Amino acid sequence: MTASAPSEPTRQPFRFPVAARYAGMESSPLKDIFSLAAREDVVSFAGGIPDPTLFALEDVAACYRWVLENQGHRALQYGVSEGELELREQASRRLSQELPTDASQIRVTSGSQEGLFVVAQALLEPGDVVLVESPTYLAAVQAFSVHGARMIGVETDDDGVVPEALAEAIRTHHPRMVYLIPSFQNPTGRTMPVARRQAVAEVLQRTDVPLIEDDPYGALSFTGSTWAPIASLPGMSGRTILLNSMSKLMSPGVRIGWMRAEGPILDTLAVAKAAISMQSSVVDQLTVARYLETADLDGHVARVSAVYRERRDAMARAITPVLPEGAHLTRPDGGMFLWAALGEGYDAQVMLAEAVEAGVAYLPGWSFFADDPDRSTMRLSFVTHSPAVIEDAIGRLGEVIARHGRR
Repeated sequence: MTASAPSEPTRQPFRFPVAARYAGMESSPLKDIFSLAAREDVVSFAGGIPDPTLFALEDVAACYRWVLENQGHRALQYGVSEGELELREQASRRLSQELPTDASQIRVTSGSQEGLFVVAQALLEPGDVVLVESPTYLAAVQAFSVHGARMIGVETDDDGVVPEALAEAIRTHHPRMVYLIPSFQNPTGRTMPVARRQAVAEVLQRTDVPLIEDDPYGALSFTGSTWAPIASLPGMSGRTILLNSMSKLMSPGVRIGWMRAEGPILDTLAVAKAAISMQSSVVDQLTVARYLETADLDGHVARVSAVYRERRDAMARAITPVLPEGAHLTRPDGGMFLWAALGEGYDAQVMLAEAVEAGVAYLPGWSFFADDPDRSTMRLSFVTHSPAVIEDAIGRLGEVIARHGRR
């Protein structure tokens, strides 16, 4: 008899040790957004994903061609961590319409999401408290959390964060900073009126707490009116880091944004940026600079905003009659999102699987809360689809809501 060969020992797949700050984060709501958006059998309202048919493709292509033909060697070379001068000059020119800004006060980022990570690297120590709106942008919570910070949600109403609640939270928690999205907030779509901005600024100055102001949506106005940032109010420019992005205005695929700040923190932001990614894409920076110099961005934004306004109206019109009695729905004057709170007895996370089975998706609202989440909430983006598609899909979502109400 021939002896059989010894069997190979069973090998377990190798597993890298994961840092504690990423434990349990194999998935995330942001990752899931793009998975849902890619499904052809699902109408997704989960992500703030612009309709690609609205991109100014010819203008953008012309700018890329010009950069490669006229500055090709430079565009393909390494750049500087602060960002290319042409882009910083164009960013400062746009900001100066509401807030006097010099190119030296601009630091370029690969979208405002990287800007949040840079800010966290530069400002936060493990255990620091960050005060945020309740609810707030979920990726900001993630960016701050992985740096060891503790998020505390501050009470909001339909005008944004409540100044008295902010003052009390500062007294109680002694935060390192406050993070706010005053214009067409993600996820609720709310906008702080001028009086509320002034009241918030007064609290921050009186308590000497810095502000991180995120403004990726402010230009997407449906009324023609825009709101100057809190950073532009007297006494606030030097204590605010203001984040902007071209993602929602030009295209999200061109990952370019910037931060505006004053004083020594600018050097720290540049060092943090260099540690994270060394620099943002030079060819993309020069293309965005060329676009801002030669294209009619404001005209493009006005055309896109008109389309988004029609889609907001279609979604609001379709969803209002299918919401349960006592539900609350925001009706934003710009931006990309509606926010629905269905009320007691509803769990939007539990409903999601049934909604996807019906061919429609949204983002459950619990993930936007730093603490004490309202599980009846959902965020719906109206910008990706036509009014007809929106109305049909919301009808199917209404049937799911009705079934859960009966349960």
